[in-house]
Amino acid sequence: MATIRRQKSGRWRAQVRRKGLTLSETFARHQDAKDWAIDREREIDRGETPKTRRTTGVQTFGDLVDLHIADMKEVGKAPGRTKEATLLALKRELGDVSINDLDRERIVEFGRRRMRQGAGPTTIGIDVGFIKLVVQHAAAVHGIPVRAEPFDHGRFALKRLGLVGHSRERDRRPTEEEIARLIAHFETNPRQLIPMGRIIRFAIATAMRQEEICRVTWNDLNPRTRMLTIRDRKDPRAKTGNDQRIPLLAVSGYDALALIEEQRACRHNAYDRIFPVNHKSVSNVFTRACQRLSIDDLHFHDLRHEAASRLFEAGFAIEQVALVTGHKDWKMLRRYTHLRPESLHALAATRVA
Repeated sequence: MATIRRQKSGRWRAQVRRKGLTLSETFARHQDAKDWAIDREREIDRGETPKTRRTTGVQTFGDLVDLHIADMKEVGKAPGRTKEATLLALKRELGDVSINDLDRERIVEFGRRRMRQGAGPTTIGIDVGFIKLVVQHAAAVHGIPVRAEPFDHGRFALKRLGLVGHSRERDRRPTEEEIARLIAHFETNPRQLIPMGRIIRFAIATAMRQEEICRVTWNDLNPRTRMLTIRDRKDPRAKTGNDQRIPLLAVSGYDALALIEEQRACRHNAYDRIFPVNHKSVSNVFTRACQRLSIDDLHFHDLRHEAASRLFEAGFAIEQVALVTGHKDWKMLRRYTHLRPESLHALAATRVA
């Protein structure tokens, strides 16, 4: 039998003890507390997992997404921008679907629809993985009766259909001519306020991502040791506190430290950041320039690929390249070892010497 007592605050606390289970909640109204207690007792008697106040009314996949995000924020692990955007997109796609209707057929149909929308196998795989994550969270944390098997079967079906899988590794490297044309395009345009020519050279010299380039400060630089500290560098295992010191080398055709000193002279050290530019603006300007110059299928991130490849061509070992690029898993660096055959002449010459 449930007990309902009034607290000093004036709220009503309902407690249910039944079949070895103990549940309690507080309510503003006595009748709400009574109704909640009766519902929980009935659930326990039927052998069901009793709902907490937070899960009462949770009926759709959209409710599960909201519950997951709220739980993670509560424990100080709020989803990052990319993860939250993916979860909200899934909520728009499947938010009205009842939890009981989240079966294998629904997952397969979702994958087909995403394919028609233009999503590739990797993206669809990530989406299905997030759907399963939300469902497993609800089952593990709140005891909501949802099963994971339909999602495994749905993913297997999508894989058999070729709708889920690994993407083809990107191996696009800009040619010397393309780099020269881009730099000339920016540096001969007097209305170009962003130092794109210098940023392109710096990206190739350091293998830094565009947001990292636009985030480093003068305090992060040690010109005496030719070292630069990148704060909170991207890492799937650590969102913050992943600081890394990288050497500012001059082996890729560009001298990273010299480029920073050029930037200091142009900016007169008036800003905290070395390149005080919005990283999205860098990407947008770069994309527009490629379109204007008819340079096909080249992204700013490909400059990081180019930088890593040039380090390998300069004769650095994989563990040494990782000290520059920040890769914790050396296997990930394999995709950057698309070396140009011409580079073997330079390596052969150094070994003979």
